[in-house]
Amino acid sequence: MEETSLYIHIPFCKQKCLYCDFPSYSGKEKFMDEYIDALNKEILEKAEKYSIRSIFIGGGTPSYLKSLSLESLLMTLNKLKLKENIEFTMECNPGTLNRKKLELMKKYNVNRISMGLQSTKNSLLKEIGRIHNYEEFKNNYFLAREIGFDNINVDLMFGLPNQKLEEWQESLVEIAKLEPEHISAYSLIIEEGTHFYNLYEQNKLNLPEEDNERLMYLATKEILDKHGYHQYEISNFAKLGKECFHNKIYWKCDEYLGLGVSASSFVDKKRIKNLDDIQEYIEKINKNESIIEEVHVNDVNDDMEEFVFMGLRMIEGININEFKKRFNRGINEVYGDIIEKNIKKELLICESEKLFLSQEGIEISNYVMSDFIILS
Repeated sequence: MEETSLYIHIPFCKQKCLYCDFPSYSGKEKFMDEYIDALNKEILEKAEKYSIRSIFIGGGTPSYLKSLSLESLLMTLNKLKLKENIEFTMECNPGTLNRKKLELMKKYNVNRISMGLQSTKNSLLKEIGRIHNYEEFKNNYFLAREIGFDNINVDLMFGLPNQKLEEWQESLVEIAKLEPEHISAYSLIIEEGTHFYNLYEQNKLNLPEEDNERLMYLATKEILDKHGYHQYEISNFAKLGKECFHNKIYWKCDEYLGLGVSASSFVDKKRIKNLDDIQEYIEKINKNESIIEEVHVNDVNDDMEEFVFMGLRMIEGININEFKKRFNRGINEVYGDIIEKNIKKELLICESEKLFLSQEGIEISNYVMSDFIILS
């Protein structure tokens, strides 16, 4: 039986964060029950024929679902053919979790929680539009531990407005002391269509200088390394054996199925995206109509570009033999000059059949990766 990984999208949020450009909506709670019914239908129709090797429920805020809706969704997912020892992740935001929801998750085989914290400083949390404070996060975290969750990721963000280097260092140390199994540490990116983008355009967003942001990134690696986390991807750090299997599916350009509003899939060399409108999604599912908004069939250049872009995000880099196996061409045949140029600049390293970013290359990874765009 063919294997795949599942991404399930929950588009509801209690409040939209000021930096967020994800397809998520506040004030649409009235659609929640109907949405889950429609989503369950899509899951059973599209995922039943596969053996499922990982599940990631993301959003939005999956933990914002009412207990009944959450149970309904988890029951449906448990009807699928799940591989033994499957990694089953659900994103949870502090302020939307309680004992009942955590017990339901545990009962229905969720075995990894990803908690969106962003900062341990309440003033910064308020400034970026989070609905919770640090104390609520800690209460939720310890409750999850008490209920038996032994694989927890914590999301943190640096480069926030008015954030000082010392505050970021304090946040890292404080969270590392709680010993979650995994920490994702992202720098803030100002995305078009967000509240922060409008403020940025009006020069009203006091962001850290570029040099300061670089120091924050270096502090991340140093502090987390000291606390026993190894970096396996540009923004991701894990305790031994606790790397996120599901995210590696994306970075290695393996196939996966995305279900729900706005979800994207990569199946049979096609990038497929579902429509964005919750109401339209529900109506079309109920009428057995297609909810696909766009299909992009990758050509070989798309595939090679994605393989390099995603592969270089991982600290271990790209397996040169794997490139040859996938594309029937050596990587140097396609990218020889670019690779050589970046090796000379000490931004790329090639050894033991692997091509990977140097420490300096990681710090300016976007600049290095832009070199690998194939101009058709």
